Amino acid sequence: MMAQGGDVGERILLCASSDLLEGGVGIPFKVVYRGEKLRAFAVRWRGEARAYLNRCTHVYTELDYREGHFFDMTGQLLVCATHGAVFEPDTGCCVGGPGRGPLVKIALTEEDGRVYWHTAPLLQPQTA
Repeated sequence: MMAQGGDVGERILLCASSDLLEGGVGIPFKVVYRGEKLRAFAVRWRGEARAYLNRCTHVYTELDYREGHFFDMTGQLLVCATHGAVFEPDTGCCVGGPGRGPLVKIALTEEDGRVYWHTAPLLQPQTA
């Protein structure tokens, strides 16, 4: 299966497919993006696993208001708890609030009941 979000890099096991519930709590993971240690997250939206850097495009703060809680009250949009920017779960595009562009997408694949995230030239796993 081809990774969503671009070229396929090294694949790294993230979680069991059953851990990502539709519109449910996100699964956090740690990455190095452009040399900076950050958290990322995966959620399930309309049957597809999606992953993004956990960093708002307005002010570089993490989105979740409680660990792993990324969806707004309607369960239809990802929301930044700091200033209320909202993003489409399937594309990461900002559709309201003070966000400045889309969230940084991370390629995922799902195979044999497992979800994998994929490295890229500027995206690597944290090693320590």
